[in-house]
Amino acid sequence: MTPVRRLRVADGEIDAVARGLQPPPPDPAIREQVGAIIADVASRGDAALVDLVRRFDAADFTAERIRVDPEEIAEARRTADPALVASLEVAAAQVRALAEHVRGSDVTADLPLGQHITVRSIPVASVGAYVPGGRAAYPSSLVMAVVPAQVAGVERIAVASPVAGDGRVAPSILAAADILGVDEVYAVGGPAAIAAFALGTERIAPVSVISGPGSAWVQEAKRQVFGTVGIDSVAGPSEVVIVAAGDVDAEAVAADLCAQAEHGPDSPAILVTPDAAVLDAVAADLERREVDGIITLVQVDDLSGAVRFAETFAPEHLQLDCPDARAVAAGIRHAGAVFVGPNGGTAFGDYVAGSNHILPTGRAARFASSVSPATYRRRMSVVDLDDDAARALAPHVATIAAAEGFPHHRRSVEIRARRIERTERS
Repeated sequence: MTPVRRLRVADGEIDAVARGLQPPPPDPAIREQVGAIIADVASRGDAALVDLVRRFDAADFTAERIRVDPEEIAEARRTADPALVASLEVAAAQVRALAEHVRGSDVTADLPLGQHITVRSIPVASVGAYVPGGRAAYPSSLVMAVVPAQVAGVERIAVASPVAGDGRVAPSILAAADILGVDEVYAVGGPAAIAAFALGTERIAPVSVISGPGSAWVQEAKRQVFGTVGIDSVAGPSEVVIVAAGDVDAEAVAADLCAQAEHGPDSPAILVTPDAAVLDAVAADLERREVDGIITLVQVDDLSGAVRFAETFAPEHLQLDCPDARAVAAGIRHAGAVFVGPNGGTAFGDYVAGSNHILPTGRAARFASSVSPATYRRRMSVVDLDDDAARALAPHVATIAAAEGFPHHRRSVEIRARRIERTERS
């Protein structure tokens, strides 16, 4: 039977309970151990990668196997289950279609004092996509990390994934790479892969941005290399909050909670509802299921309290199965992705809905976003001042620069203003 806990939460307790159900922070010991791995890769390069793969994954691993042979990648697709290949192609097409809609472009503005400014949207030069593997393979995560980078216009996209005991990357991950035309794949996982992408080794050139989900070790490595490279985010355990009320398919809601619990015992799966009947029906269904994770059923006073609970929790996934779900969704500010109505199972977003499943967790949805082309593009202003603009702006620069104690800033603009005046008089 699935472990289930039930809570009755009064209105004044909602915020505290929502925060209290967050997973605990990672073990502080991970930080030191990850730092040691990054330092080892920085000093010994490929030799460190080989030693770490031998230690954790495959005892007979060699440096020649760090980069996966492109023929092995192509063979993985040829021998993969055709149904899996077809479904991965559908997933990639859906993610690509949405990514193309939100890719973004240059913006040009003529400002009131005459300056002409273009804000360019420029793809980064290279991306390292981390794809969890080893005991379980997640080709969908490769799709989610790589397709937005392709749409963004990134020239070089590399993938790293852990090996299984045979020293090889999971064939399903290699098949997904071949579907997307990616042939730079490295058989390295964990913090070592993140360090290699950030710092470079003999066989792995460094990248500009690292993206992708992973364990607490992987996420800590991303945190430590941020600044040397860009990252998508530092993500924790996956999570879902389901707000349900009214005429609800209890079996479907229970299945959604179980699906979330499949991610592991530290992955919050929470139903919050004002309806005791909904809670009872879902609980009854869960009694017949077997999932390792812990599911929490929360009863609040009313629907507005349920929504407040969700906003405070700021979940990675928020499902709204309640009256006027679309209207409720329009007011949501704090969630990684919102799934609306009785058909809005998070599993659709995990694979083929077109939204990205690499999402902010641990309340980061208050300020962070999903992976998208914007993750792999940077903005750069191109400032073009004609004489009228330079003359109009110079006195203001001079005043502010003088107040801040930068006389040469003031001199820089005053030189130009005097030149413009001389030119106009002549």
